[in-house]
Amino acid sequence: MKRSNLKYLLITALIICCLIATLWYLKNKQQPQPSADKVPETKAVALSDYLPSHQQSELVIHTNFTLVYSEKDEQARWVAYQLTRAEVEVNTQRSENFREDPLILTGSASLEDYRGSGYDRGHLAPAGDMGFTPKAMSESFYLSNISPQDPEFNRGIWRELEEKTRKWAVADGSLYIVTGPVLKDRRRKSIGANKVTVPARFYKVLLDYQPPKRIRAIAFLMSNKGSNKPLQTFAVSIDAVEEATGLDFFPALADDVETPLESAIRLQGWLN
Repeated sequence: MKRSNLKYLLITALIICCLIATLWYLKNKQQPQPSADKVPETKAVALSDYLPSHQQSELVIHTNFTLVYSEKDEQARWVAYQLTRAEVEVNTQRSENFREDPLILTGSASLEDYRGSGYDRGHLAPAGDMGFTPKAMSESFYLSNISPQDPEFNRGIWRELEEKTRKWAVADGSLYIVTGPVLKDRRRKSIGANKVTVPARFYKVLLDYQPPKRIRAIAFLMSNKGSNKPLQTFAVSIDAVEEATGLDFFPALADDVETPLESAIRLQGWLN
């Protein structure tokens, strides 16, 4: 074989090898991570280690929040979700699509229950925390995620706490949040044909769990009425919220982490 022909064959073989290597790289290179506006549908399931105690059959799982529903009160006992910096920084238009929750087999409260009641349809998982996809935003308007709230409370101190929570999520990168009504109070006022309980108080429990860097928590317990007092006035221990609600928060945490975390009120890093 002539040297010129051999040289040609070697060059051709080298080109073919380069093409094969390039195709293999393009096929197998790491896929990009989902952006904040493409959150996996199973995100709420990943909260399992941070949910209050429950029976698995009680869980109602939506795109970005999980809840346990109280049929006799026609609202959630609690709503839990993770809020990340990336989610806060995406803003989808508010849907205002209040409607019954199709996943509540016994039927949730209706719009008629709230009409003319004098109470706001107050979000538990706020729409402002669900703005990263149209679907998450829309699901936050299910009436299973709504409680009757005094207008001055809903538009005042409760809204202030929601806005502060988003700022903490941005600063810390991620928070686990459990929020809901206190349904154990003896005097029960209700609205509508479905007798939706009007809670006397609401709570919000926040967990910043990023070991070994940081493990901290804070809880708030608020009367369902307007207030001009500063947020720190309503800060309580998680144990206090457990006593008020009968719930057990974060039972999956190790006892040596859970006990000191839930027994004290620590404002450092939150409200100081």
